[in-house]
Amino acid sequence: MGAYMDIEIRKQALYVETIHSDGGEKAEKPLKLAVAYAVVSNPYAGRYEPDLIPFMKNLRSVGFSLASELSGFLGKDNVEVYGKAAIVGVNGEAEHGAVWHEAGGWAMREVLGHPKAMVPASQVTAAAGFRLIMPLHYIHASYVRSHFNSIEVGTVDAPRPNEILFALGMGTGGRLHSRLGGLLREDVSVNDGQR
Repeated sequence: MGAYMDIEIRKQALYVETIHSDGGEKAEKPLKLAVAYAVVSNPYAGRYEPDLIPFMKNLRSVGFSLASELSGFLGKDNVEVYGKAAIVGVNGEAEHGAVWHEAGGWAMREVLGHPKAMVPASQVTAAAGFRLIMPLHYIHASYVRSHFNSIEVGTVDAPRPNEILFALGMGTGGRLHSRLGGLLREDVSVNDGQR
């Protein structure tokens, strides 16, 4: 396919959860978790393509748009967790969703000022309406246990067989009422994205 290809977006959306309590007292500051997704045409549906790099590179613009929308809605300085996910329509393959690791991950790091922790991910090949759980964790250190969380991704009419749903997620904090020990956000010291 050449070095540049158009990315055809059929639809996109922003979904937000505001969590006031999760078994304990009402939180002083509610937790906001948000997902932005784009449903795009899969240029490789139904055929094997050895070079997926042009698709991956051009998806950076989609990632940047979704990441900017999320950080704009939540406030860049309020974002503490992130994640990414892809649902590939049944005429595609897992590798078509894997292009999002670089494209979506790069975009979130770029928009959020280059946090160090890896961006957790989930992906699946499935029919329209499938719901996928996107993992989330702390943007500066992967081992902050209080911030291990997840959010649901999906929509009833996508992905169609020749589409892919690419999603990014962000949130304003860890789980409400977290009390399971481990590394605390305020104790992160190594600055390597791990600890």
